[in-house]
Amino acid sequence: MKEFESKISHLQTSYQNLVSKTNIKSEVSNGIFFRYQNPVLTARHVPLIWRYDFNPATNPFLMERFGINAVFNSGAIKFNGRFVLIPRVEGADRKSFFAIAESDNGIDNFKFWDKPVIIPETDVPDTNIYDMRLVLHEDGWIYGLFCTERRDEKAPAGDQSAAIAQCGIVRTKDLISWERLKDLKTPSPQQRNVVLHPEFVNGKYAFYTRPQDGFIEAGSGGGIGFGYCDNMEAAVIEKETVIAPKAYHTVYEAKNGQGPAPIKTAKGWLHLAHGVRNTAAGLRYVLYMFMTDLNDLTKIIYQPGGYFIAPEGNERVGDVSNVVFCNGWIADEDGTVYIYYASSDTRMHVATSSVERLLDYVINTPQDEFNSYASSAAVTKIAEKNMEYLEKKQQKLQPHLIK
Repeated sequence: MKEFESKISHLQTSYQNLVSKTNIKSEVSNGIFFRYQNPVLTARHVPLIWRYDFNPATNPFLMERFGINAVFNSGAIKFNGRFVLIPRVEGADRKSFFAIAESDNGIDNFKFWDKPVIIPETDVPDTNIYDMRLVLHEDGWIYGLFCTERRDEKAPAGDQSAAIAQCGIVRTKDLISWERLKDLKTPSPQQRNVVLHPEFVNGKYAFYTRPQDGFIEAGSGGGIGFGYCDNMEAAVIEKETVIAPKAYHTVYEAKNGQGPAPIKTAKGWLHLAHGVRNTAAGLRYVLYMFMTDLNDLTKIIYQPGGYFIAPEGNERVGDVSNVVFCNGWIADEDGTVYIYYASSDTRMHVATSSVERLLDYVINTPQDEFNSYASSAAVTKIAEKNMEYLEKKQQKLQPHLIK
């Protein structure tokens, strides 16, 4: 018994040291955003009482009874003055569920609530649920839109990987009691990465969708779609319009999807999205940004070329390597933007920027002109501008150097 209690004490000490660790801003930055040294959530951040049976009579070897594989792809919201994440927690059994972790500062000391979130089932039970986007809508509800996955019943008996993905919807006022609504219906065979716009548009609910033909491949699905519905209790989108299409030889040539809900600014709606391209090493996921018009959400007015965040260093290693994904960010009252992104389907990170910096980045970064000549011309323009500026600066310094 003494040895058993000693093992528990060691587990608890290690756990507390992990969840209370101070996160430090990285000194290396591109000026657009700042990474932090430590992940904010990992599998080891999951409470010990979820993973272990602490009764020596039923678990004499103090074995982990419910293994956690990863914590990633987190929705985010500021609630009651605290930074709240609702990540995808994936067990060793490959089933995912949602849980809530919160922090005072949004950077570190994220701690899970005592129990996971229980999402009610529909008439057709979900096999797997994941990647929730949290949105406080103008109607007063907090909505959670997530991917619900079920086996494709039309698949041959021998094919146990064929699945159908659709958009599940829940809503809450307190993040404790969740009301399950009907799954979203759209013209597309499958849906992933569906996001609710935070405001009514012409009296209707507006959605960003990703129409796709198959579970993995987008097929004829052309990019980030947009559509309307009249109510959330039985949400039906009759028509999807692609507003951000895939494009050849870009970071979003294979598929792309909306990340979190956009941030409203005086100059337009800031969007964070993920783009996918195929490589010799497999699919590579990165994040990119664009801005849409304040009054016409289907009109992109700025889009920097290339990626905004790509996996670096240890971020490239994990269950699904070479991936970053984001479905949650928080624009705080002081203008700071907390970007919560997952790396390689394994862990959660935070990067910080500001609305002012992101506007500068989106508006003033050259857009992709889709060919090498234009890229070299853009670099040349920046170089020549710098050379001219530095030459003028040197000329102004000459009189002082002579003295």
